[in-house]
Amino acid sequence: MAERELIVDHIRLTYEGLFEATELYKLIDGWFREKGYDKREIKNIEKIRPEGKYVELELMPWKKVTDYVMFEMKMRIIMTDIKEVEIEKEGRKMRLNQGNVKIVFDGYFTTDYENRWENKPSYYFIRTVFDKFFLRSYTDKYKGMLVSEVNQLHSTIRAFLNLYRY
Repeated sequence: MAERELIVDHIRLTYEGLFEATELYKLIDGWFREKGYDKREIKNIEKIRPEGKYVELELMPWKKVTDYVMFEMKMRIIMTDIKEVEIEKEGRKMRLNQGNVKIVFDGYFTTDYENRWENKPSYYFIRTVFDKFFLRSYTDKYKGMLVSEVNQLHSTIRAFLNLYRY
């Protein structure tokens, strides 16, 4: 079985105010496509409530970096009290969403995702020894790449949401 290690644990992003939900979806989807991730949607819930719309998304995109290393990001997006409002900006009327957005990011580092080193006990032992002593710098480099990609996505979404502050 592949070894899966949690590298980035619960980086949170909260926002309250005006935003455009469809543009947020497009931004996230475009970012994953640009970085070479395959998108996997775990959960997509949308409920209409008296105080506003409730949307919960759970995404788990993944990317094969090498034949041995795979990155997985887990994003949990919760939008509450979403109402559609109309504002006027520079003489034009715009329809935006107003509400609360909470996003939690996790980053998982998976090695031997194809279970090539799990066939025999001797292979498993050799893999463990190699991971511990010889491939440490190799895997540390990729762990750093995963952390930087999660942080880059976090800052991209934060910058996008701050565009709507007036």
